[in-house]
Amino acid sequence: MLSLLKTSRIDILGTLRRSCIRITDTFSEVSAVCNKTLDRRRPCTTPRRLCSGKRYNVPPSAEFVARVSGIATMGKLPYQETADGLDAAFVGVPIDTGTSNRPGTRFGPRQIRAESAMLRAYNSGTRAAPYESLMVADIGDVNVNVYDLKDTCRRIREAYLTILATGCIPLTMGGDHTIAYPILQAVAEKHGPVGLIHVDAHADTSDVVLGEKIGHGTPFRRCVEEGLLDCKRVVQIGLRGTGYSPDAYEWSRAQGFRVVQVEECWFKSLVPLMAAVRTQMGTGPVYLSFDIDALDPAFAPGTGTPEIAGLTSIQGLEIIRGCHGLNLVGCDLVEVSPPYDTTGNTALTAANLLFEMMCVLPKTKYYD
Repeated sequence: MLSLLKTSRIDILGTLRRSCIRITDTFSEVSAVCNKTLDRRRPCTTPRRLCSGKRYNVPPSAEFVARVSGIATMGKLPYQETADGLDAAFVGVPIDTGTSNRPGTRFGPRQIRAESAMLRAYNSGTRAAPYESLMVADIGDVNVNVYDLKDTCRRIREAYLTILATGCIPLTMGGDHTIAYPILQAVAEKHGPVGLIHVDAHADTSDVVLGEKIGHGTPFRRCVEEGLLDCKRVVQIGLRGTGYSPDAYEWSRAQGFRVVQVEECWFKSLVPLMAAVRTQMGTGPVYLSFDIDALDPAFAPGTGTPEIAGLTSIQGLEIIRGCHGLNLVGCDLVEVSPPYDTTGNTALTAANLLFEMMCVLPKTKYYD
């Protein structure tokens, strides 16, 4: 009787083992078929352009890679340590040492990167295809000195001289607006005096604030003093708010800047304005500096010095898209302060505006 039970047990185990092998073989066959199907559907992460054969960095599509996965880089682009071999690079400058009101912009680059996971590869509005025409990566942050603003400016200038020496166009995530000064020092060293499209609620042309000549309210005053700007090719758009004098923008106009106060922008498209700006800028090198507080706080509350009655996010897009065709040599998006917008929408808006900046760089491909 015991021998019979042992025999039956052996037969049962043998049958189960053979069944498991058959199930495993079937599963392997199904997996192979599925993988082949997915391979046909999965977009290549380094596609070849039909007209060149050059490879480009392409972020993984959220159709196949979850947005919440992976290490946060701008647009989920690859990270590399230098700008070597790049046409454009996203770079963070995480400082708020130059702020005069609410701090927090040192966390701007990190939050912009996190929210940029929503970005996709193509611009549906303009049909721009940056990842089919530009080699782009996230090259991390400048190693700033959070205890010393002047030393931070030195570090920024040196970092941007290195970036620009490679021929790469920097797309900067701020950080407070102080960073525009050392960045433009580096840009002007390479390109000479540049045109400037400055989008902001504030002119940022103060001379001295609380005894200091360097801060987020003074960068463009310092730039003019050092001859970094071609003043006849400077436009400031969206300026508004209370002032320290009856005409807060007198100094800007005296330098030859075109000043477009926000009242000139209310209730209208800015496409005609940007046509005039393109004529003003001509073919020379142009730098675009966009302070998120140019937008009304209803659209971008997460900033340090908000002013009511600002531009809409639509007008922000019109300004950036209106830069298409210009010789852009650098762009920045500054003053995102995540602690003052727990929804993340200010940083999300900033990420989209930075993507739009990339789409208007000189070598970007557009579909008809």
